[in-house]
Amino acid sequence: MDFDALFNSQLDALKADGNYRIFAELERQCGQFPKARSHDDDAPDQVTVWCSNDYLGMGQHPKVQKAMVDAVLAHGTGAGGTRNISGTNNCHVALEAELADLHGKEDALLFTSGYVSNWAALSTLGSRLADCVILSDELNHASMIEGIRHSRAKKVIWKHNDPEDLDRKLAALPANAPKIVAFESVYSMDGDICPMEEILEVAEKHGAMTYLDEVHAVGLYGPRGGGVSEERGLADRITLIEGTLGKAYGCMGGYITGSAAMCDFIRSFASGFIFTTALPPAVAAAAATSIAHLKESQVERDRQKQQVAKLRNMLDARGIPHLDNPSHIVPVMIKDPVKCKMLADILMQDWGIYVQPINYPTVPKGTERLRFTPGPLHSDADILHLVEALSVLWKQCAIAHAVA
Repeated sequence: MDFDALFNSQLDALKADGNYRIFAELERQCGQFPKARSHDDDAPDQVTVWCSNDYLGMGQHPKVQKAMVDAVLAHGTGAGGTRNISGTNNCHVALEAELADLHGKEDALLFTSGYVSNWAALSTLGSRLADCVILSDELNHASMIEGIRHSRAKKVIWKHNDPEDLDRKLAALPANAPKIVAFESVYSMDGDICPMEEILEVAEKHGAMTYLDEVHAVGLYGPRGGGVSEERGLADRITLIEGTLGKAYGCMGGYITGSAAMCDFIRSFASGFIFTTALPPAVAAAAATSIAHLKESQVERDRQKQQVAKLRNMLDARGIPHLDNPSHIVPVMIKDPVKCKMLADILMQDWGIYVQPINYPTVPKGTERLRFTPGPLHSDADILHLVEALSVLWKQCAIAHAVA
């Protein structure tokens, strides 16, 4: 059997639909972010990155860099194995303490990514709690969906950010069944923020555990960067808060926080923790430094908010449609996969602007968009250049403007 022919037939269909993904080869350069060197032949040598999840530029912060270099020199590059065998380093222990403190919880547990932390925690909770039912917001991330699916627990989908629908779904379940309400704070594609207090009130009414994904909020919201749950004074009411080290903290890894018993439970039963090589100590040391810095510093968050507001105001002035939301994520709606990719290609090639097209299956068909994430290191000139480029392309490509 010609397996390559089978592979290529599906890849060809993906390309025909405009959903085939091509990665730009970029080289981040210390001290230059959000500028990056491009290795693509049909793009300028230097481009401005507009879609990074390194939201605050902490991946190139001098304190974070120094912590990583010092840890490599002190401990070497790798962890030496899984945490259970030979990979637990004092850097891991220190980082878990930093994370527990960030969210006001008893304990924390590290994973190799935010995807793995969601997958491992939800699959373990759902599979080990007898007769468990997991109630999942309909727009939850793929990692949460995979974790729930792998758990084989009963799953109930509730309407996005709709506490009343959640209440109805919970009321229909057996009172004695363990229930987990899984949701996110900031949803990364639309940039909307959940009605957290209302969701918690419904969950508490029915005695349900709450599982909150804060990956697009940690470092960015709250007086110490503890996320939307800290900003709204609700962290103590949430059973499990999950987050990432790979976005606003500029490093790599994922984690959960909660009670000591729950973290120990997941540590002891989660295959995604037990059988995975631990994070390199240098990554853990850098992440701990980033978290500690953002607990004290408001400069990065304040500057980011200013630049987000400037981009939104300038897009409005030019009539370029973007989703109105209260977060740092600015989705400019294209609603056509072919045009979305074409615009991204032209922005890269002719304007030196790098933004990835967001197409199906990341978002539903017909909602394709360019997702911009302004950060504190984007200059006013960068923002003006981006808006000028979009204004020109809107006219060239005959895309509808927003109604004033």
